[in-house]
Amino acid sequence: MLEDIVSNVPRARHAVLLSADGLPRGATEGLAEKDVRTISAAMAGMQSLSRATAHFAGTVGDRQWSQTIIEFSHGWIFLIGAGQGAYLAAAAEPDVDMQQISFRMHRLVARLGNNLTSPPRVSAQEEGEAAGAASARREGTSPSGFVLADLDQVITDVQGARHAVLLGSDGLPRGATSGMSRDMADTISAAMTGIHAYSRVTSQFAGSPEDAAWRQTVIEFQHGWTFLIAAGDGAFLAAAAEHDCDIEEFATRLHEVVPKLRAPEAPWSKAVGHA
Repeated sequence: MLEDIVSNVPRARHAVLLSADGLPRGATEGLAEKDVRTISAAMAGMQSLSRATAHFAGTVGDRQWSQTIIEFSHGWIFLIGAGQGAYLAAAAEPDVDMQQISFRMHRLVARLGNNLTSPPRVSAQEEGEAAGAASARREGTSPSGFVLADLDQVITDVQGARHAVLLGSDGLPRGATSGMSRDMADTISAAMTGIHAYSRVTSQFAGSPEDAAWRQTVIEFQHGWTFLIAAGDGAFLAAAAEHDCDIEEFATRLHEVVPKLRAPEAPWSKAVGHA
């Protein structure tokens, strides 16, 4: 059944069905067994960390994870839920019709069995606790010198944009938009560092040219979006928006502001070192 994706979607390359604990349940032809195991493990880690960023995109409404999309210079990877405890990953070339591959993936999930339930939701209690914790973090003040003015302007200009934080090559936060406390920046940075690592591990799934480069990872929830994009010199930029935000405009503005951002030493790292 997985062959339906690569057979009917031009430029689609591979598909893998995996369990939540990273065990492969099936794969299209042409993938080596060791590659299927690597992809399954990486995708399981990716979906887990993707869910961990839900509060970054907002704390109200249905915070269910919908999908994660990874863009490389040589292709795309798509990850969606395939019922409770199962996930479907697909890889495609850069010029694939994204709507068509998304349609085929969701149709395949439906065909896999009506007995498959939706991916686990955050329970009401967990949601309330997470919302309260995230709200407390969001209400904190940013450390002196931590706010990046150019990045702050993007959040102000784009309706529905929420937060953004710049991470250095070491994964530590180097600056953020106003209203983000150090605690929230640290929490998001830790999750995003893992997402960045898993994104790069899956590069070969999308193809293996010598000049392959990761560009961005986009996570969609029912209530919002989270973006992680390359920011040069090993740095990367994490940002979040509400679901009704114009994500094309937001993504464009984020990419435009990247050259203006610098990744200096974390403003509080010196203080910690002298403590």
